[in-house]
Amino acid sequence: MLSPHLESDRWMLQLFSSRTAREGGVVRRRKRDIERLIGMERFRRELRRRGFRAVENAGHVIVFCNSEPVDILT
Repeated sequence: MLSPHLESDRWMLQLFSSRTAREGGVVRRRKRDIERLIGMERFRRELRRRGFRAVENAGHVIVFCNSEPVDILT
């Protein structure tokens, strides 16, 4: 069994190395999974480090894997 730290590293690597993320697309993850596996603060630090944006709604986090601005359309 992997240590919790290695599991969290693997999870984050999988997320940000996915084809969609590499191509600057959008990925979605459940907030509770982020909190359980790596913690929101670490996740936010990684988003800032990469220059990505994210929004949260109804227990999901949508990550825009690029540095473009995000507009909320209402």
